[in-house]
Amino acid sequence: MSTPYAQRRARAAAEMTRLGGPGGIAIIPTAPERPRNRDTDFLYRHDSYFYYLTGFAEPNAWLVLTGDGKSTLFCQPKDLEREIWDGIRLGPEAAPAALGVDEAWSVDELDARLPKLLENTATVWYPFATHAGLESRIDGWLQKVRARVRYGALAPEAQRDVCTILDEMRLIKDAHELDLMRRAAQISARAHIRAMQRSAAMLRAGEDVREYHLDAELLHEFRQHGSQYPAYGSIVAAGANACVLHYRADKAPIRDGELVLIDAGCELDGYASDITRTFPANGKFTGPQRTLYELVLASQQAAVAATKPGARFTDPHDATVKVLTQGMLDLGLIDKQQHGTLDDAIANRAYFAHYMHRTGHWLGMDVHDCGSYVEPSEVGQVSERRDPLSGELIKDRPSRILRPGMVLTIEPGIYVRPSESVPKEFWNIGIRIEDDAVVTDTGCELITRDVPVEPEAIEALMRA
Repeated sequence: MSTPYAQRRARAAAEMTRLGGPGGIAIIPTAPERPRNRDTDFLYRHDSYFYYLTGFAEPNAWLVLTGDGKSTLFCQPKDLEREIWDGIRLGPEAAPAALGVDEAWSVDELDARLPKLLENTATVWYPFATHAGLESRIDGWLQKVRARVRYGALAPEAQRDVCTILDEMRLIKDAHELDLMRRAAQISARAHIRAMQRSAAMLRAGEDVREYHLDAELLHEFRQHGSQYPAYGSIVAAGANACVLHYRADKAPIRDGELVLIDAGCELDGYASDITRTFPANGKFTGPQRTLYELVLASQQAAVAATKPGARFTDPHDATVKVLTQGMLDLGLIDKQQHGTLDDAIANRAYFAHYMHRTGHWLGMDVHDCGSYVEPSEVGQVSERRDPLSGELIKDRPSRILRPGMVLTIEPGIYVRPSESVPKEFWNIGIRIEDDAVVTDTGCELITRDVPVEPEAIEALMRA
C-alpha cells in the first residue's frame, strides 16, 4: 500500500539502517489519554511522531518498525461494550488492510510479544525524553531478552533516539502535508476575518464586547470548516493585554479606540496553522497605532524577503530586528543618546525592551514543530559570545540553511508598556503580525494571507 504513511515508514527504516547499521528496531507509542477530572478525559490528541508514520488516531497504540521495513501495529482490540461507550475501534484484524502495516496485534499482547521482537536486533530506537516511563518499559523488555542469552538470544547493544531521524523527515513537508497546511491556513484566515468583523459590528451597535466573544467566532469557524480543534490556546488580547505575549482569551472588555491582538490557528487532520493579526477594535487605526503597526509590517516585509532557499533560519530575524530597532530609535522608544548608532543598539539588544521574542519557528504537525535550528553539516563549528543583557556566555552554532519544503512562521511584533522613557501616546500598545511561510525554490509562499495585513485593507474589511 503506497500511502504517505507507508512511504514514510520505508524512509525511516532505511535511515535506521544507514545511521545505525543493520538489525535496527524502532518502538514508537502514541500519546496516552489524560484525565481531566472525575470520569472525564481531556479531548484526545495522538502523538505526532506516531501519527506521522501511521495515520492512526486511536489511543493506546504502538508501532514497531524494523530496519528491513517490516511494520507491526499494536492497537486496541475490538470490544463491543467499550465501543458502545467510546466509539468503533479499528481492531488488529482490520489494521493491515486499512493502514498498510505488515501485521497487527492487540495491545494486550504488547508485553508478551515485544521481548521476542527485540531478540537478535542490534539497535533499539525510540523517542528519547518524550513519553514518561517509556525508557523503564523498554528496560523491562530488554531484561527479558537478556534472560534468554543462554539459549542463544542476542540483545540490542545500542539505544538511539528515533527523533533524530523523524525530526529531519518532518522538517521537509511533502505535497500531502502542504495541502493540509494550506487548507488549515485558509480556515484560520476566515476565522480571523470573522472575529475582526464581529468586533467592529458589536461596537457600532453599542454592545458590550468581550474577548470571549471573538474567541467564540474563532472556534465556530474552525469547527464549521472541519478542523478538529485549535492548534493551541487562542490569544485574544484587548488593549494592554496585547503586551502579554502568551495572554489567553478571557473576559476583558474590548473598548472603542483600542487595538485587539489575536494569535490563533486551527489544526486540521494533524497539521497546525498559526496566524496573528492586530486590528483596531472599531475598525479605524489611531495615528500612534498606525505608526507602530506600519513599523511592524515593514519589519515583516523585510523578514519575508529574507526567507528563501539558501538563507539561514536566523536571517528573517536579523532583518526584522534591523527594521524594528531603527524605528524604535526614530520614534523615541529607545534612547539615541544612550544607545548610539543602529549597529550599537542592535549589538546591545536595546530593542529587547519592546521586542523580546524571536521572529519565527518551525510549523507542521506541532505548532512549534520539531527539527533542529542548527545546520547539521556545520554542527561542529562553535563560536562564543557574551549576552549584553544577561552577561551569559552563549555558544553559537551556524543556523539552519533554509530549503524548499520547510515551513516556518514570520511573526515580528512590538510591545510598549507604560514607562517614563517612552512617549505616552504609545503606552499599552501591543502589535504582532504573523504569517505561515513555505520555503519555495525561489523564495517563500505565505499561505495565510487570505486575511489581510495592510492597514487600509483591514479597515475596509471591518467596514463591511
